[in-house]
Amino acid sequence: QVHLVEFGGGLVQTGGSLRLSCVASGSIFSINAMGWYRQAPGKQRELVATITSGGSTNYADSVKGRFNISRDNAKKTVYLQMNSLKPEDTAVYYCNGHILFTSDYRYEYVYWGQGTQVTVSS
Repeated sequence: QVHLVEFGGGLVQTGGSLRLSCVASGSIFSINAMGWYRQAPGKQRELVATITSGGSTNYADSVKGRFNISRDNAKKTVYLQMNSLKPEDTAVYYCNGHILFTSDYRYEYVYWGQGTQVTVSS
């Protein structure tokens, strides 16, 4: 059984910062890509940022220069540092991880966390 749990959401004023964490637990061999996604009310879930096991990153245009994704492979944790927050960043933020249970890299499974609410007040 694999669980991903997010921490760090909350209420912040425009221009403020938050740091989200997501910890994976369970019988995990390794984790390939990890990522953060968000879903605002009435909108589809969208990609925020992803990071490979080697540290290569990808960001949505809307967060480039403001958000930074990082990970600690030993701790099976991915982080999202969010700076210069705007009201349009308000959403439920979800992390995911591409999980391997054995060394066979052909078989990876995607797991999601339960989400954490980020609210940016104007």
